Amino acid sequence: MRLSRFAVRVSSLLLAAACTLTGATTAQAVPQTVARGYVALGDSYSAGVGAGSYIGSSGDCLRSNHAFPALWASTHAVSSFAFTACNGARTSDVMTRQLGSLTRRTGLVSLTVGGSDSGFSDVMTTCVLRGTTACVSATADARTYMDTTLPGDLDRLYAAITRRAPAARVVVLGYPRLYRLSGTCVAGLSDTARAAINNSVDHLNTVMAKRAADHGFTFADVTGAFSGHEICSANPWLRSVNLLAVVESYHPTSLGQSHGYLPVFAKSA
Repeated sequence: MRLSRFAVRVSSLLLAAACTLTGATTAQAVPQTVARGYVALGDSYSAGVGAGSYIGSSGDCLRSNHAFPALWASTHAVSSFAFTACNGARTSDVMTRQLGSLTRRTGLVSLTVGGSDSGFSDVMTTCVLRGTTACVSATADARTYMDTTLPGDLDRLYAAITRRAPAARVVVLGYPRLYRLSGTCVAGLSDTARAAINNSVDHLNTVMAKRAADHGFTFADVTGAFSGHEICSANPWLRSVNLLAVVESYHPTSLGQSHGYLPVFAKSA
């Protein structure tokens, strides 16, 4: 009788344990969506300038519903989404105005910055208005800045991001080459000027990639995604000079955001 009772008790315990283990295994087998906060920092290329459908509350920052951060966040389960990128932002602007949403619970950060620091707006103005010689000289000055000053600015910003969001995966995205050489354009800049601009973009991407790697960040190169879709290509995803909305000049269109930036970011996020 005692053995029977003992056997019953043991059987009950084993059954309970089996149910517990089975329940645990089943729970582990069910895919779980890990909620994480996403913060999109940076300049006009992250804000979506040139893509249209601007968010009214973003004011002069010109954040677009068609920008890659907004597109990505709309299709992924994130616990929060802070879209702080702003037109014209430099590293100092990101540092002082955009980092407030970063916390220890932030799981993902995207960032484009460095173009405004390097004076690309002034470079393009010079290239358009002053000819090839002045354009080549302006791009050379921009590369000097990229080599001497920009690395330190990026280091300070990247370190600040790490301090505020130590657990976050940080994806630094580069810039596309603006021009397709010997393309469909019959007027405008010379191919010499266009090549100088493209070379400066490549140089900027190289500097950014090095600084990102040294901070443990992921650098996402978009030049391949935009290949064949530069200005002067048959199907450009970048705007040339837009006299009706000058601020949109030399920025990705909505296709540039959704077909250029978004797939590259999605692979790294």
